[in-house]
Amino acid sequence: MAGPNRRDTAGSGGYTLIELSIVVFLIGLMLLIAVPKVRESLFTDQLSSAARRLVGATRELRSLAVRDQVDQILEVNLDQKSYWIYSVDMTPEKKDELKKQASRLPGDVKFADIYIAGKEKKTTGEVAIRFFSRGYTEPAVIHLAEGERFMTLVLHPFVNTVEIHEKYLDVWQTGS
Repeated sequence: MAGPNRRDTAGSGGYTLIELSIVVFLIGLMLLIAVPKVRESLFTDQLSSAARRLVGATRELRSLAVRDQVDQILEVNLDQKSYWIYSVDMTPEKKDELKKQASRLPGDVKFADIYIAGKEKKTTGEVAIRFFSRGYTEPAVIHLAEGERFMTLVLHPFVNTVEIHEKYLDVWQTGS
């Protein structure tokens, strides 16, 4: 009996193959557009990677200085795009050994300059940033560059944090 109140339930139980195909195609298209940008920002952004590695090194140095009660040094070679850490009580031979094993900045990333409060801004040569055994550091600003992009790392003397800015900032250079 097919009356006016009878409902056709044959096709209302789910989605058709065409509808599912369109949804899968749209999701694939969105992934095709989004994944390269996410991958680039997470894995190949060498400037951010270099900044994170330097922040990690500063945290390690503060911890070592307080734990061992010996001042620690972050030595940076601006010309060779490298940095290494050592304690002030190390022998010159051990310092040279650590210098040979220095960490290098990735790819085209370089140190634009480093400014330690009360001293001249350095764009070449070597710079030493001291981390004291009482938990503070010399106030310093490290500028990293990759092409036209800059990152500024601000090491605050008494706070165990490093401020990161995704642009070139002149900090503490107002009148000293």
